[in-house]
Amino acid sequence: MPNKENYLVVTALGRDRPGIVNRLSAAVLEHGCNIVDSRMTVLGGEFAVLLMVEGQWNTLAKVENSLPELERALGMQILSKRTAGRSGGRDMLPYAVEVVAMDHPGIVNQLAAFFSERNINIEDLSTTSYAAAHTGTPMFAVHMTVGIPAEIHLATLREEFMDYCDSLNLDAVLEPSKG
Repeated sequence: MPNKENYLVVTALGRDRPGIVNRLSAAVLEHGCNIVDSRMTVLGGEFAVLLMVEGQWNTLAKVENSLPELERALGMQILSKRTAGRSGGRDMLPYAVEVVAMDHPGIVNQLAAFFSERNINIEDLSTTSYAAAHTGTPMFAVHMTVGIPAEIHLATLREEFMDYCDSLNLDAVLEPSKG
């Protein structure tokens, strides 16, 4: 496939059931496009999809034109937006953040505030709630990938982050991303 550098982001949300991924991916393929990045998950009884589709400008238009019918057929809300490829911009170091704590409101906001105040971009974030083994205590886990500007002193950042998490009773790890 030639380098197309035309992208469409498609989001879909609807009741979870088998066949959704098959129908969405088939619609992209039948119009000569390719899914280059995606996130899909079940949240409650809903299935949420986020796709980055690559294609020629005219094949992306065909995908866009097919979405209203696909929305009706799947009983989902589907939105799309044209986008550009990610810009190289300034040097960013990818770091993984893992946090586990007893579940309580505000954990995501507290972590987002820490990184935002330092102009560090959160590039990917996922959370999960679960019951601790043996005790059943409600637990909360966060996994993030952040882009740390190269000019930030990493040892100082790591120390500040660990102190911040300790003050909030959060177990945390900040380490270079492995992938």
